[in-house]
Amino acid sequence: MPQDAVIDVTVEALPDIARLEAIWKELEARATHSFYLSWLWIGTWLRHLPGGAQPHILVARTSSRIVGLAIICRRSTWSFGPHARARWLLNETGDVRFDRLFIEYNNILAERSLADATRVACLEALAQHLRYSDQLVLSGIDPDFELAACRTAGRAGLLTDVRADDTARWIDFAEVRRKGGNFRATLGRNTRQAVSRAMRLYTERGPIAFQTMEGTLEALAAFDLLAELHQARWGRKGAFANPSFRRFHEDLIALGVPTGTVRISRTLAGDQTIGILYNFVHDGRVYNYQSGFLFERDGRLKPGLISHVLAIEDSIGRGECSYDFLAGFSGHKSHLANAEHPMKWIAIGRDGPERRIEAKLRGAKRVLGTIAANMKEAMA
Repeated sequence: MPQDAVIDVTVEALPDIARLEAIWKELEARATHSFYLSWLWIGTWLRHLPGGAQPHILVARTSSRIVGLAIICRRSTWSFGPHARARWLLNETGDVRFDRLFIEYNNILAERSLADATRVACLEALAQHLRYSDQLVLSGIDPDFELAACRTAGRAGLLTDVRADDTARWIDFAEVRRKGGNFRATLGRNTRQAVSRAMRLYTERGPIAFQTMEGTLEALAAFDLLAELHQARWGRKGAFANPSFRRFHEDLIALGVPTGTVRISRTLAGDQTIGILYNFVHDGRVYNYQSGFLFERDGRLKPGLISHVLAIEDSIGRGECSYDFLAGFSGHKSHLANAEHPMKWIAIGRDGPERRIEAKLRGAKRVLGTIAANMKEAMA
């Protein structure tokens, strides 16, 4: 398809889910995309939308052929002005509790041969769609998509505010294989010693085993235990404090385990479960989405570190290409990763007093967050 093809973009009412599934999967087969743009994630997400969500579908066409798709939700919000403003969100709802499902590697599903042109056309259409006080919110996007969004905003006379930024740390297996294929040998000396010591201590309880849940029922049972371990650690701050989070993932697991797209694993020391990992697998890339670990008083026991090392080694053995910890800070991520991706959460809109106040507040929050993260890293 010619690179200078005319691309028409429309924002339309959401069609019947079954019809959208067929359209989405057909385009998905012609696209290069992350797990979060797969129909498994998007379709499950649509079936669990909270009341009040206002989803629309963004459709890009050239010669009547669909070359781009995304879900756009409209949500009215109050900020510092006298009137409500509309936020248009890419593959999110604007409902803070529901959006704790936390999309990353967010983008527009686009045909591979026209991906860049399609995404630019979609961003330009969305920018033109904004009224005076509206905002376009793009969450969990990579640097390439961020650059395209900022350039589009600039051409439209709009401003871009960074609402949050983070880093997704990951392990590039090509680098591990280049160094001989022994993952543990690539780790720093202190990390290797911590792994060896913890493995030795756990072995005193019995053999260490790493198991992948092959059936849906055993995967759901392991997910229940993961939720218990997670909430024991995090309490009301934990992900499972939100009932909709659990229902969404039970459906995702039921659909994804049989195809191997969802992988739940259990790490045992003897007959005791010390860790459970909930991962997604897409195009040879493993995404570590959630976990639950049995933490004990003895700080030498490292259930998270051991569970991830075993999962990474299992993934290397399967011939996969990478293991991604996704965004967010945790000590084991920096100790195990050999690569990283910047990730941004941005808002695009017109300048005004409300935007400037919000930008200053977000800036102050980021400074405090950076200080807290640096303190945690120094203590890790």
